[in-house]
Amino acid sequence: MAPRPFRGVINVDIRDSKPDWTPFEPPRAPDGALNVVYVVLDDVGFSAMSCYGGPIATPNIDRIADDGIRFTQWHTTALCSPTRSCLLTGRNHTRNSMACITEAAVGFPNASGTVPPENGMLPEILGERGWNTYMVGKWHLCPTVEMNLASTRRNWPSGRGFERWYGFLGAETNQWYPDLVYDNHPVDQPKSPEEGYHLTEDLTDKAIEFIRDAKTIAPEKPFFLYYAPGAAHAPHHAPKEWISRFAGQFDMGYEAMRVQTLARQKELGIVPQDTELPPINPLGTPETRTGPNGQPFPALDETRPWDSLDADEKRLFTRMAEVYAGFLAHADHHIGRLLDYLEESGQRDNTMIIVVSDNGASGEGGPDGSINEMKFANGIPDDMQSNLAMLDELGGTRTYNHYPNGWAMAFNTPFKMWKRYEFNGGTADPCIISWPTAGAAADVAGNGQLRHQYHHAIDIVPTILDTLGVEAPDTIKGHVQSRIDGVSMRYSIGDPSAPSARTTQFYSMLGSRGIWHDGWKAVTTHPTLSGWSDFNNDTWELYHVDVDRAELHDLAEEQPDKLRELVSLWYAEAGDNGAFPLDDRSALEIMITPRPQVTAERDRYIYYPNTAEVPEQQAVNVRNRSFSIGALVDIPAPGAQGVLFAHGSRFGGHALYVKDGRLHYVNNFVGLTEQKIDGTVDLPTGEKLLLAASFDKDGEDPKGVATGILSLYHADRKVGEGRIKTQPGLYSLAGEGLCVGRDSGEAVTSDYPGEHPYTFTGGTIRRVAVDVSGDLYVDLEREAQAMMARE
Repeated sequence: MAPRPFRGVINVDIRDSKPDWTPFEPPRAPDGALNVVYVVLDDVGFSAMSCYGGPIATPNIDRIADDGIRFTQWHTTALCSPTRSCLLTGRNHTRNSMACITEAAVGFPNASGTVPPENGMLPEILGERGWNTYMVGKWHLCPTVEMNLASTRRNWPSGRGFERWYGFLGAETNQWYPDLVYDNHPVDQPKSPEEGYHLTEDLTDKAIEFIRDAKTIAPEKPFFLYYAPGAAHAPHHAPKEWISRFAGQFDMGYEAMRVQTLARQKELGIVPQDTELPPINPLGTPETRTGPNGQPFPALDETRPWDSLDADEKRLFTRMAEVYAGFLAHADHHIGRLLDYLEESGQRDNTMIIVVSDNGASGEGGPDGSINEMKFANGIPDDMQSNLAMLDELGGTRTYNHYPNGWAMAFNTPFKMWKRYEFNGGTADPCIISWPTAGAAADVAGNGQLRHQYHHAIDIVPTILDTLGVEAPDTIKGHVQSRIDGVSMRYSIGDPSAPSARTTQFYSMLGSRGIWHDGWKAVTTHPTLSGWSDFNNDTWELYHVDVDRAELHDLAEEQPDKLRELVSLWYAEAGDNGAFPLDDRSALEIMITPRPQVTAERDRYIYYPNTAEVPEQQAVNVRNRSFSIGALVDIPAPGAQGVLFAHGSRFGGHALYVKDGRLHYVNNFVGLTEQKIDGTVDLPTGEKLLLAASFDKDGEDPKGVATGILSLYHADRKVGEGRIKTQPGLYSLAGEGLCVGRDSGEAVTSDYPGEHPYTFTGGTIRRVAVDVSGDLYVDLEREAQAMMARE
């Protein structure tokens, strides 16, 4: 808001002067201004929830739907960060520099992972109009180079208008052991899973706390809450009692579940009565389709017919669906806690509530699902027998699990494909808006109705601003604001038959492309993450989605002129939205693309105890190379134990630690194998001791997976060795922290002595050095002694 001039009187003597407080007062929202609660679910899909015909009972989200409007043709971008950028700015994702997730930024204007300041966010607007602004949960709108304590906070929630926030910065996190940040620094979770911890409950506690703290002081001041739980993104983690509620409910399989869901959707009026189900492999399979140069169709995107599964596989797949359902139902329960608080405190009647999913249900579990999705991120095939062996652990702390993609198709009924794809399975999502019956929005109360107008994630910001009576500013923090692409959806409430205010929407994600215009849609059959390239020769399909919501009847041959018109429109819209270059490389290729670091890469990294975790993207990179880890320690007497160095978790990582008086190293290869090397000699005692592990790479099997000998040392004395292989990709999609003197998150190994966080005791760690110069074993002790002498 523009500064207001001082209108008082200033003289030499204050007795002859007249004050004017107006220019110095904080912004004040209009009397009776509405609160806004913005619930952003993750990977939920169009038809998981009961109010959209789905099989998962979500009574609290149903409460919101019963008071509001469900939109049946509301769309997203097919991936997390891009949609979230739309949801908070009202601009298309490529204009937000979010062509993909922030961890996959590639350094072009369409995909830097940094939302430009000229695309202001909703909390930046409302905070300057007198609303308190809070965020809990998943952010995922910050480049990896800035997800650390040495970085600017310009793209953290606190840098984009949120006064208070609590959650995680990246794509996903372990729901039992989350990577938590509170306002501007990492924090440990308040209790352990054994003590009943789960992230969704923790986030809800904080949301209520933030609201209550301010309302105690200023009951009349409105708030904007962005509530973004990890549910239902992988890993699918839920308390056992919630999982058990769904025992047997998915035994029919995903194909039969699609039939049942579609019947309910027709009964509810969610889809047209003549809607049909597409086949479960609508784009082909590795056996039926190859790329333009013979490249294979991505094995990840094949769905196995239910009747082709054996009894064990059906039992495993069914359990995976039960876990997902328990995860979503558990989140619904905590949304209910938030609703209860608003009702009990008398705020519900003055609160606008929006519930959306950020994209379709996820197919990243592949045809067989996974107990550890880090295998997918590292390009390692899943193994059915390994998954079966962990069936009873699914959803718990020992799994990082994801269901098979057949369930993704089912939870996207009646659509084809899933997250990542620009078919409706990736982009058509639930959107529920409950306008309060009080105040300025009384004319748009919903009463559980449906609306079929076509809308997109970019339309939520204009809808909120329209409802609150707030105009988007011309400048924010000195930055002249760009155009907002979205339109308000509020018009549709009073007139169910009103034509869609949106006439065109372009789509582009990981090589998949689409364009919607006046009820028609053109979409490519290009597989995502395929590496096929050759975009100019893509096959485009044409659908009249006003009547063919499931995109089943391709009209490309019948109406070539219409198809040509839409493809040309896609290129025009893509150019206007800065959508190039297109990127369809494999997940592993994209994830290991070099990206900026806070400081230049170097041969040696020094780390210290009693500091915050170092995020993986800014930590030393030991992938596919030789390395040495040396801990300089004082051990006055026998009995020392605990972690010297740890990076990663049980789902991928490595650690150097002391147990039973000896040195140990473990390399947990993608959670599949704990490769442990044990020292054969008792630790010495004294000051400035060097305890080290050194890996000498001697090959790759397969490409990118380094093999070699890991040796343990007391100074220059070798005390153990063994052959290991090292992980080709990140320890976690969103990064796993590096620690010295403890392992603060999920432990790399179950072999640690003591209790979490397995703090090193009985001695003092001066520092830990990690050397990646390529030498087999650098004399870290000699350099360490020289450094000590200089101090």
